[in-house]
Amino acid sequence: MAEVRVQVVDQVAVLTMDNPPLNVLSREMGAKLRAAVEEAAGREDVVALVVTGAGDRAFVAGANIKEFPPLLAEGGAEELALELDASLDALAACRKPTIAALNGVTLGGGLELALACDFRIAESQVQLGFPEVKLGLFPGAGGTQRLPRLVGVSRAKAMIFTGEPISAEEAHRIGLVDQLVETGQAVEAAVRFAQVFRSRSLTTLALAKEAIDRGLDMTLADGIRNEAHLFGEVFRTQDAAEGVRAFLEKRPPQFNNR
Repeated sequence: MAEVRVQVVDQVAVLTMDNPPLNVLSREMGAKLRAAVEEAAGREDVVALVVTGAGDRAFVAGANIKEFPPLLAEGGAEELALELDASLDALAACRKPTIAALNGVTLGGGLELALACDFRIAESQVQLGFPEVKLGLFPGAGGTQRLPRLVGVSRAKAMIFTGEPISAEEAHRIGLVDQLVETGQAVEAAVRFAQVFRSRSLTTLALAKEAIDRGLDMTLADGIRNEAHLFGEVFRTQDAAEGVRAFLEKRPPQFNNR
């Protein structure tokens, strides 16, 4: 049965996409991912979310192509895209840090899912790409928007127009992947990476994330004004007061995420 399992490890929620054999991102899986993100993000004992795939073959190998033929006849492609967008947007909008632990092929909708996360950690054997053009299609769940913002317009067009996958090493070189690890180590590395957030204010991180993400859709001048507004917001938090006091008193801060 297709499911998204949630397990908390060292205050990190690990969300496992489990839809054998290749964890495809069907409508059902998209809805379950959204529910899992909302559940994990709402837990007070969770400081970050890690998304990975079940097994060792695929992170997520794309969308469920079997759902596509009816879309040709019924004109429901836009509706499907918006459904998947809503699920991935819920992940992108999560106020806690999110990490994609890429443990197998990451193609199509799987790469779009990874792009919705704040960080990507990939095992050395992973292949990443957007093969949709080979079906006469293009990425429809955020790929044409998030990829160029991350790696630049020209590189994004090359990946989308050719449909050819790239290696984890190449993805790391162009900034698509943040960290490379050996086979079988992605989840462990992601959980370890997330431990730093246990000593940070989650309220501050959420405001910083908002400043960055919203600023990308603004002019530089508007982004700087928005940053100033959120900087004012963060100064009104209990954690900011505690952080300043702790610095002056030469002790580690004790944040309460308020």
